[in-house]
Amino acid sequence: MLLQFTFSDHLIANDTISIKRHFLQIINPKKARNHANIEELNRVANYIKGHFLQFADSVYFQSYIVDGKEYKNVVAVFGNQNTSTIVVGAHYDVCGNQDGADDNASGVVGLLEIAEMLYEKKLKHRIELVAYTLEEPPYFRTENMGSYIHAKSLNDQNREVYGMFCLEMIGYFKDEKKSQRYPIGILSWIYGNQGNYITLVNKLNKGKFSRKFNRAFVRQNNIKIKKFSGPAKLPGIDFSDHLNYWSFGYSALMITDTAFYRNYNYHQKSDKLHTLDLNRMNMVIETVFNSLLDM
Repeated sequence: MLLQFTFSDHLIANDTISIKRHFLQIINPKKARNHANIEELNRVANYIKGHFLQFADSVYFQSYIVDGKEYKNVVAVFGNQNTSTIVVGAHYDVCGNQDGADDNASGVVGLLEIAEMLYEKKLKHRIELVAYTLEEPPYFRTENMGSYIHAKSLNDQNREVYGMFCLEMIGYFKDEKKSQRYPIGILSWIYGNQGNYITLVNKLNKGKFSRKFNRAFVRQNNIKIKKFSGPAKLPGIDFSDHLNYWSFGYSALMITDTAFYRNYNYHQKSDKLHTLDLNRMNMVIETVFNSLLDM
C-alpha cells in the first residue's frame, strides 16, 4: 500500500508534538496541581510564564492571598498599544489528586500554543492570555477564583474590555453513538448524540463580542462545531471562568468539549493524556487563533 504524506499532515504532526510536549511539562503524575500543593502550582505557573516570556509584549504574575497562602494568575499581554482588550483564559489547577489532562491542561496548552502563534502579529486589539489558578473546588463560585481576581482588576481599572472567552476542556472527542449527553435530554434531537464536535457556549444575551466571535469561529469550517445559547441558570452553562466576566457585565463565552456531558473521566484519576485526541484539539486551537485575528 502506498502511503501519502502531505505538507499539511506534516504541519499537524509537528503541532501535535508541541502540544504533547506542553502536556508532559504541565502534568506531574506524582503530585497534583491542586490548591493544597502550592509548590506544584508554582512550578506550573513558572513553566507557563517562561513560555509566555518568549513571545509576549509583557508577562507578569497576578498574585493574591487566600487563607494565608499566595496564589498566582499568569498574564501575557500582546498588542499592548491597543486600548480595547480581549481576554483568553484557561485554568491550570485541578480538582483533587489527578492529572487533569482534559480538565484543564488542555485549555492551558491552548494558551501556550496561541501565545507562540500571536508572536509579532499585527493586532487590532490588546489580547491578554491568562492562566488562572483556583478555578476548581473548594473555590469555585467564590471571589477567590483567579478569574474573579482578574475580571475585577479590569473593572477596577476601568479598562475597555471588548470580550472574553475561556478554553475549558478542549481535547476529548468521541465518534461513537450515544457518546454525548446533555443537561436536557431533548437536546440530543437537535445536537446529535455523538461527542465529535467542539461547542461554543453562550448565555442568551451574549453581547456583541460573543456574537461576532461565534460567527468568526464558524467561518473557519475546519472542525465540527455546535453553538449553544441558553439561560445563565441552565446547569453547565456557567461551569468555568467566563462566569466571573459575566458578573462584571462583559461579553464572554466558553469553548468546550462539554466536559462531564461527554468525558466520563471528568474529575477522575482516569483523566489522562492518552484519552485525548490531539489532532482535533490542534484544530480547535487553530480555529481559536484564526478567529482572534478576525475580530
